[in-house]
Amino acid sequence: MFHHVKDLQFNARVSRPDPRFANLLLEQFGGENGELAAAMQYFTQAFGAKVPYPDKYDMLMDIATEEFSHLEIVGATIQMLLKGVNGELKDAADNSEIMQVMDGKAAKESIIHQALSANPQFGIITGGGVTPRNSQGIPWCASYINSNGDLTVDLRSNLASESRAKLVYEHLMKFTDDPYIHETLSFLMTREVAHYKMFEAALNDIQPNFPPGVLAADPRFTQQAFNLSDGATVRGPWNEGEMPDMGKDWNYIADPVAYVKETQGLTKTDKALEKELKETEKLDKEMSKVKSAEVKDAEPEGVAQWSTY
Repeated sequence: MFHHVKDLQFNARVSRPDPRFANLLLEQFGGENGELAAAMQYFTQAFGAKVPYPDKYDMLMDIATEEFSHLEIVGATIQMLLKGVNGELKDAADNSEIMQVMDGKAAKESIIHQALSANPQFGIITGGGVTPRNSQGIPWCASYINSNGDLTVDLRSNLASESRAKLVYEHLMKFTDDPYIHETLSFLMTREVAHYKMFEAALNDIQPNFPPGVLAADPRFTQQAFNLSDGATVRGPWNEGEMPDMGKDWNYIADPVAYVKETQGLTKTDKALEKELKETEKLDKEMSKVKSAEVKDAEPEGVAQWSTY
């Protein structure tokens, strides 16, 4: 159940109309890294988390709801930036606030061009209204959403989503000198950081959370770091020393072609790994039972009911 409060979460303001920046800001309304995409992603992910992780369900729904409020802030800001563009622009331009901003130096046609050339749909389709499209007028698409049904995978997707959205706001701030808009964008950008830390904490609260899913990694293929490029050899923590949080060392394969031939296409198993492989297979069966029971034990008997009133 949603309840709409008509006041915005943050008091969005603009100093003056700016149709060009309004068009850029559409990227955070209907773009792939925008607020609508984030809201729908977390909202969608929440359903699968309800039974096994009811606390994470609550978190996802809270953040999804906040993202909808951010969508409202972005939409309201865009609408205010289009003041003077909506309606009968050619007839109203002489006396509109947007002409005052331009100091009367531009002709009506120039104002119209400024407002509509980058995204003609402002005037042609919406008449100055805000719709879920990006800055190029491309409609919002559900393919922007990442929801895999495994909460640890989804949370990692969310960390990336919040990171990308933070960068978009950071870049947008370079294209306006309006102090009020800077305040709004700074608020929205900072909330992306807050959400990132929430998702990070939730991921760390699920143990074990690596590798994603149920099945453990095959020990025969976990440690190899293949040198697959010519030229000077580059070494770093991604191919030498101890693997992060694995308790194993990287096995650097300097000559992958020779290694693949020697191991008969990676099918020749090292004797030392046979015992570890059997232990992994045993662990897979145990983890499968644990994950299955985790969901089954949380499901009510008889009639299923989502809420308790």
